[in-house]
Amino acid sequence: MATLIDSAAVSNVGRVRANNQDSGFAGHGLFLVADGMGGHAGGDVASAIATKRIAEADQPYITPEDAEFAMQSALIAANQQLAETVFEHAELTGMGTTVSALYVLGDKVAIAHIGDSRIYLLRGGTLTQITTDHTFVQRLVDSGRITEEEAAVHPRRSVLMRVLGDVESSPEIDTSIVRTIAGDRWLICSDGLSGVVSFDDIRDALEQSASASEAAERLVKESLDGGAPDNVTVVVVDIGADDVAASAKPVVIVGSAAEPLAFDIEEPPRRALRMPPFRLHSVPEAHFEPDSEEYLDELIEEDKRRVRRRRITWITVIVLLVAAAAVLVGVTYQWTQSRYFVGSDGDSVAIFRGIQQDIGPISLHSVYRDTDIPIDSLTFYDRQAVEATISATDLDDAIAIAKRLEVTGAD
Repeated sequence: MATLIDSAAVSNVGRVRANNQDSGFAGHGLFLVADGMGGHAGGDVASAIATKRIAEADQPYITPEDAEFAMQSALIAANQQLAETVFEHAELTGMGTTVSALYVLGDKVAIAHIGDSRIYLLRGGTLTQITTDHTFVQRLVDSGRITEEEAAVHPRRSVLMRVLGDVESSPEIDTSIVRTIAGDRWLICSDGLSGVVSFDDIRDALEQSASASEAAERLVKESLDGGAPDNVTVVVVDIGADDVAASAKPVVIVGSAAEPLAFDIEEPPRRALRMPPFRLHSVPEAHFEPDSEEYLDELIEEDKRRVRRRRITWITVIVLLVAAAAVLVGVTYQWTQSRYFVGSDGDSVAIFRGIQQDIGPISLHSVYRDTDIPIDSLTFYDRQAVEATISATDLDDAIAIAKRLEVTGAD
């Protein structure tokens, strides 16, 4: 029989962001990470509201199914509370949050998930991603349109298809129940970790750390060492045998949920809300688009158009470069053919057109006129000069050099 023995939660604003829009919660049985979105429109408010509402589900349950249902209900309730908050505070329009949560009950773990925060399981040295990202690129991977490697660098890798917020009244929540055994180490993290630290480095940090807190601190540090362009939040949960004494851990809240809220949400207004099926306005830094097949097809087609435009641009650039190179080669060759020099052509002196150099197998000169002056008739000095070639300023100068050699050789 397995049981919860240790946990830790750590959050950091990162090296670029001005505020922390992540929230983390480590309770008695419930653990979660929420990654707010909406930029200055209230990403920190969204993750804090959702975390505090879902944290109310940290109660004793008889079965894992009860815990699973309670978490799903809590996420839906948090979504409603976010919508009601936006109704009261229009300046927060567009805010939303991802949520990845798990509840440990004996040897079972109930999971609830929406967005692109992730849940991992380390078991026996093998790390497995338990949740699936609700992102545009993940849909492309699942449909076989792109590979995992291409998804990691795709320009739309931050576009979310499902979140909690003022978008849908009943968002689709992924839930499941997974068996856990003694020695398992669970990780919940925002994309501030998974988007910076590699899969292998995450596994090594979890495997090599003695305690949950040490693992959490190390993972956050590795994200910071990697530049941490986003907030990073990590919750680590350790599972042991039921005969191992669990350490008495107080409830830990980190990130924006640990700070006082700027808005009163204790008693949200109870009124009918008129919510569109998807957002009709744009929100800077939100990185959210509705999870509809029509919109997904539109994004895919736009992505294809972007690829075609990029391909056409590269082909045009290559063609222009080749054309420019051809013009340059042509001009250079024409210039070489305006030059002359005197040299040896077998046993006689000849006037050559071009320059003395060759480019690989390509000769840049040819015999213009054979003077019929025998090489042997030249003085020792002139013979050496002819064999080394004598440069001329033009054709008349080359003819004059040949006549001088003829006269000198006759003497």
